[in-house]
Amino acid sequence: MIIEEIIANIEHLDREEIGKRHIEKVYLESADLVKRIQRVTTDHGNEIGIRLKQQRDLVAGDVLYMDDKNMIIVDVHSDDLLVIRPRSLQEMGNIAHQLGNRHLPAQFERDEMLVQYDYLVEELLVQLHIPHAREERKVKQAFRHIGHSHG
Repeated sequence: MIIEEIIANIEHLDREEIGKRHIEKVYLESADLVKRIQRVTTDHGNEIGIRLKQQRDLVAGDVLYMDDKNMIIVDVHSDDLLVIRPRSLQEMGNIAHQLGNRHLPAQFERDEMLVQYDYLVEELLVQLHIPHAREERKVKQAFRHIGHSHG
């Protein structure tokens, strides 16, 4: 089976409709969410190809296949993350500036900043006394570097 389009995201489907179907999952590393072409295996051992026509990243919960009885959805493995919890706008601005200078991609959930684990960043957070924790956590989308060069 070759998947060329994402049908929907499971978050936007009716719970009753989801409950009627057997769910298979494709577990990806967060870095693989940016790949439009790849061969994957479901948690039931079925091999499928992904060759997306549209220019978009995969997101956790994307429905790759669905019929009356079955669906195949994307899930991600947990990442080793630093979860940063600044106490003020000042702390957020300070750490965002520091990490931006390192071109480190970040994601935001509620009042937390998520970055992939790096011991140098952890040392910086300790030095700046910014609350943080190292956690294994799933992210919904890939960490993306933003293209930029210093002129």
